[in-house]
Amino acid sequence: MRKETIMQVMDRAETIRPGEEIDPAAVKAFLQKNIQGLFGDIAITQFPSGYSNLTYLIDMGGCQMVLRRPPIGARVKAGHDMGREYKVLKALHPVFPYCPEPLAYTDDLSIIGAPFFVMEKLSGIILRKDLPRELSFSENQARQLCVTLIDLLADIHAIDIQKASLDFIGKPQGYVQRQVEGWSARYRKARTDDAPDCETVMAWLADKMPEDTNHPTLVHNDYKFDNVVLNPKRPEKIVGVLDWEMTTCGDPLMDLGNCLAYWVEKNDPKDMQMMRTMPTSMSGALTRQEILDQYENRTGRSTRQFDFYYCFGLFRLAVIAQQIYYRFFHKITNNKRFAMLIFAVTGLEKTALRVIESSDL
Repeated sequence: MRKETIMQVMDRAETIRPGEEIDPAAVKAFLQKNIQGLFGDIAITQFPSGYSNLTYLIDMGGCQMVLRRPPIGARVKAGHDMGREYKVLKALHPVFPYCPEPLAYTDDLSIIGAPFFVMEKLSGIILRKDLPRELSFSENQARQLCVTLIDLLADIHAIDIQKASLDFIGKPQGYVQRQVEGWSARYRKARTDDAPDCETVMAWLADKMPEDTNHPTLVHNDYKFDNVVLNPKRPEKIVGVLDWEMTTCGDPLMDLGNCLAYWVEKNDPKDMQMMRTMPTSMSGALTRQEILDQYENRTGRSTRQFDFYYCFGLFRLAVIAQQIYYRFFHKITNNKRFAMLIFAVTGLEKTALRVIESSDL
C-alpha cells in the first residue's frame, strides 16, 4: 500500500463524544508526574468504536499514548477493573510482546472521575464491520489472516501462567460452571421488558456443561478481529492484541467459543448477517469449522463438544449487549448507538436456539 493509503486505513481517533469528555489539564499533570520525559501541549481525542471501556488517544509533545477508563454508568465492576487490567498487562508484556506496554495507573477519582490507566499506542490497522475502501485482501491473504488469528490464540493458550506471575487472574476449578451461572444471573438482572427471556438457552447450557478441563490456560475472554492490530504494510500479519480487561484462567475452548460468536460467514442466515460487526464474511475467510480444524491441528485439543462452547459464546455476547442496552433503556447513558442493541440480543438468542436444535450433545 502507498503511504497515503496506509494512513487512511489506520485506526483513527475522533472528537470526544458529548458526556464522555475528560479534563486535559488534569491528565497532563498526572502524566508528567508518572511518566518521565513528557513535555509540551496535550491533545485528547477518542476512538469511536466499541461499546465497553472508553478509549482515548493522548498526544503530548509528539508522544502518543492510549488512556482507558470504564464506561459512563457501568454497573459491572469486574468487567471494568482498570487496576486489574493494568496488572495483567504488567505481567504479560514481558512474555507476550503482542500486548501493549502499560505505562501508568491511578484509582484517584479526582483526576477524571474514574480509575484509568495509560499504555503505549500500538500503531496499525484495526478491522471494523467492513473493510475500508482503501484496503483489500486477496483470498489467500484473508485466509492467512484467519490462520494467524487462530494460531496467535493458540499461543496465548500456551503461555505459562505461573512463570508469567499471572496466578492472580483466576481459579480454573469450576470455571465453566461459574461462567454459565454468572452470565445467566447477569442476564436476568439486566433484562428489560422488551428483551427475550433466554430461559431455554440458559437451561440447555446448565444441562450440557462439560467437566473441568485437565489443561486450563490463560483465557483472553474477548479475542476477535477488532481487538487485534494489523501490520499496515502487510495487513495479513498481526502486530498486537488489545483489550485484556476480562483475562482469566480456565477452559481455552470457552475463549474459542466466545471468539466464534462474532464469526458470521457469508452464507449464514439474514438475521446473523445483520449482527455482523467484523469482516469475517470476506472472500477467503475461514469458516467456523475450518477455524476449529486449525485450532485442533495447532493445539491437539478436541473440539467435539463445541456446540456447547459456541452456544455459550452467543449467549454471553447477548448478555453483554443487554447490559449495555440496559444503561440506555434506563437513561443511565444517552448514547444513541446503544438503542439498536436490543435487536442484537434477540438475534443472538435465535442463533443460540438454532445451535441447540441442531446439536447432538
